Amino acid sequence: MTDDTQPESVPDTEPVEPQPLEPQPLESAPPGVPAAPAASRPGAFRTIVAAAVLSAVLASGGTVVLLDATGALNPRTIPGSPSGGTSTAHQPLNIDESSAVIDVATKVSPAVVRITASGTSTDPLGGTIPESGVGSGIIFDAAGWILTNRHVVRTSNGTIASQLTVELKDGTQYPGRVYGIDTLTDLAIVRIDAKGLPSATLGSSSDLKVGQLAIAIGSPLGTYTNSVTSGIVSATGRSVVVETGVRLNNLIQTDAAINPGNSGGPLLDAAGNVIGINTAVAQGSNGIGFAIPVDIAKPILSQALAGEPLARPYIGVRYEGIDLQLKLDKHLSVDHGALIGPGTDAAGNTQPAITPGSPAEKAGLQAGDIVVSIEGQAIDTEHPLDAVLAGYAPGQTIHLSILRGTTTLTIAVTLGTRPAGL
Repeated sequence: MTDDTQPESVPDTEPVEPQPLEPQPLESAPPGVPAAPAASRPGAFRTIVAAAVLSAVLASGGTVVLLDATGALNPRTIPGSPSGGTSTAHQPLNIDESSAVIDVATKVSPAVVRITASGTSTDPLGGTIPESGVGSGIIFDAAGWILTNRHVVRTSNGTIASQLTVELKDGTQYPGRVYGIDTLTDLAIVRIDAKGLPSATLGSSSDLKVGQLAIAIGSPLGTYTNSVTSGIVSATGRSVVVETGVRLNNLIQTDAAINPGNSGGPLLDAAGNVIGINTAVAQGSNGIGFAIPVDIAKPILSQALAGEPLARPYIGVRYEGIDLQLKLDKHLSVDHGALIGPGTDAAGNTQPAITPGSPAEKAGLQAGDIVVSIEGQAIDTEHPLDAVLAGYAPGQTIHLSILRGTTTLTIAVTLGTRPAGL
């Protein structure tokens, strides 16, 4: 039960050398048939000459076709060749995976930082002990704005680290401060006093394709700064429970190596655009990492740049995402949407489908309602309810298409602000 209250290259071919045409002997006259004197066969001579000419033309034409097919007659200029030179490659040049990774690393690595967080935590006897950790971050605005993970800037007991040190790729260090903590998922924004910094380009995570190239950059183990690994997008829409017991939803799964210290670093596409923020590794797994889709992060980035506090929308419902299996199990009339119903909290206690006093209650939503779409966007496995809601801001009024029994309703809901600690 989910709760909006919880969280080819083509190888060059060798030039084909045209083979010389070997002269073929003329056919002899059949035995017993006298050969005509040459002077008495002018037509035959002309025929032989014409045949020879035709043979040469055809052979030359074939050679031209062959040379043209290999590209020898038209050498291609390859974009990006040093000094604008030309290449005699005989096939079109395609960007391969290795070239893409190299280009992305060169382009984005300067915008990836290492974050060292220091603070104190409480021991079992109530005393305080010093604590420090290292993670990564990505500069999303040249004026010193950095996106990272919430757990990178927090101590083990959940308090914000008292000291942050942000280190750029060139070794320059700046003191950092936490601008805001995301209340929806494992994100935080850090600010340093610097201008003109290299920054990354934000891409889109809404149209990711399983199997596309994924590149991770970060500081694994807190030591190997600006390490680059690559893999693919293995899946989308994943949910995992991290060590603290918090469930993270709607994650990108990748086999690009992600290790402790990579947290908060970017997951990138083949063009070097940020598509996710690396956040977790599946416990007991080898090569299964997860990243928060960048589209979920974008609203709070806009809030930060506008000088606003970070806030997430909230309606106050618990629900299950509908798929074919749930449809069969509960005999539903649709195979997509969000079924509102009671759920359990982290302690295992049953909680109501509609939170008392919430925007959902005020709008008249009920247990058993199915949210089919929000503002025309269908709710399905690729677009779950909480991910779609994340694209709106507190205070906005949105329209939900609801299936209640056999009746379809449109209900307007004014979004509240998600409370911290849900």
